Amino acid sequence: MSDFILPDIGEGIVECELVKWLVSEGDLIEEDQPVAEVMTDKALVEIPAPYKGRVTKLYWKEGDIAKVHAPLFELVDESGEESGSATASEERKSDEPEAQPAKSEPSTTVDDSPEPAKAPVSTTRQDGQKIPASPAVRRLIRENDLALEDVQGSGKDGRVLKADVLSHLEHPETGSSSAPAGRPQRPAHSQEVRVEPIKGMQAVMAKRMVASASTIPHFNFSEDIDVTELLALRQQLKPEAEARGSRLTLMPFIMKAIALAVREYPILNSQINEDVTEIHYQPSCNVGMAVDSKIGLLVPNVKNVEHLTLLEIADEVTRLTEAAREGRVSQADLKGGTITISNIGALGGTYASPIINAPEVAIVALGRTQKLPRFDANGQVVERSIMTISWAGDHRIIDGGTIARFNNLWKSYLESPQSMLLHMG
Repeated sequence: MSDFILPDIGEGIVECELVKWLVSEGDLIEEDQPVAEVMTDKALVEIPAPYKGRVTKLYWKEGDIAKVHAPLFELVDESGEESGSATASEERKSDEPEAQPAKSEPSTTVDDSPEPAKAPVSTTRQDGQKIPASPAVRRLIRENDLALEDVQGSGKDGRVLKADVLSHLEHPETGSSSAPAGRPQRPAHSQEVRVEPIKGMQAVMAKRMVASASTIPHFNFSEDIDVTELLALRQQLKPEAEARGSRLTLMPFIMKAIALAVREYPILNSQINEDVTEIHYQPSCNVGMAVDSKIGLLVPNVKNVEHLTLLEIADEVTRLTEAAREGRVSQADLKGGTITISNIGALGGTYASPIINAPEVAIVALGRTQKLPRFDANGQVVERSIMTISWAGDHRIIDGGTIARFNNLWKSYLESPQSMLLHMG
């Protein structure tokens, strides 16, 4: 029997939120099997088992802040257990609070202890699906002449926990799935203020945005960009990209244009030291993109954009977006960004005032693309596709003229995308 100590899971990280247990006390697990999901200030991380064994104790509850180098769970080497220990474990838990729900219903544990005649326990829902519950919970149901289907399960996949049964016994009118005849149930309307802690990526974002907004003087710059030709080029290249398994959006073009413009204005791709005495020009253009994930705002970045083809950038954008939306982007993909894009226009809106993702010195927010009237070279009104953009620069080292000239060069690549070919190395 030994405690599993939560290891270092990132540079400088001393604590993390225990988001979800993937096992329960009493579960037999394999080596390298994911045991828990924890949230650092960077991403969601799975903690694997160091060796095969049985989980005998979970030291933290879901939502707790676990400390690095502190015990996370207790694991017993399976080779030292006697056969039938699974049943013994279930019996021990009958007098303890119900553990977190297991992944699946144990099929080998049999409860053959004598019971007095009780009303039969329904083990299936109306849709025919089996209701998951441990033997200890089923015994408690029988002892109190209850039907399992009438107890609202709060565990995974509707699993009925011991706490659910006890709550049903205390408040049967709220736990039952059916109301007495002539007395339909109505939801109770609480008059209390609901308090929810700020944690996980939401807490990280709050701290970073406050720090960025309070310490960095922002200079904002907005512009309209005619992306009519860019949309036409993308439509022309899209079939070939799809034939190669790539999803070609406007983002790879926008990233590539930024990397090309940075060559002429490297200060947009720099960072400032803490004492604000040095400018560190970054050797690579690692373009981050803000992704609205299920765990909060994440900003993974595409590394070395200046050296990648449009298809390679497109593949990276797809990979990072999918990983970020699931909250499972790696910390390596979240580190090292040098300049950021926020595609707020995908959700709506035109102009924005983005906050710089420190220690970077510039960020651009893309507004939605609209069909708008414009004058052509002959003075005739024509329909054009216009995308609004908003830059924010660190005014300690970037003045208005610099960001305007940088934007003009970037804009020229997007409005005449064929010109990028002359500068791609």
